[in-house]
Amino acid sequence: MITLDEAKLYLRVDSYFEDDLILSLVASAEALCSDIARLSADEWNAVSNYSGTGGLIIRSEEKTHAEILQIKDLLHVAILYALGYLYEHREEADHHDLSITLRNLLASVREGVL
Repeated sequence: MITLDEAKLYLRVDSYFEDDLILSLVASAEALCSDIARLSADEWNAVSNYSGTGGLIIRSEEKTHAEILQIKDLLHVAILYALGYLYEHREEADHHDLSITLRNLLASVREGVL
């Protein structure tokens, strides 16, 4: 859902020296957000690759175009937040604190409100 270029822009990294680290952190942030949002791999892929046509079924509920875009936007923000946190606190990250913040960010997706 997040490209390397977007991640580097968000983190304000200009060099290529940390590309592997950043890609690893993006993958970790996406996995963490997927788990916290309670999305299956199929649901995650469907939302990530959503092209803007029609609806999707998430947790046995039909989601409208607008709802899918909201979910995608929330996930995008949560992934960037997690990425920034993991990048800045790579030596002493408090994963419990990060998880609680992500639960709050993704509460509507997690609880099926969206």
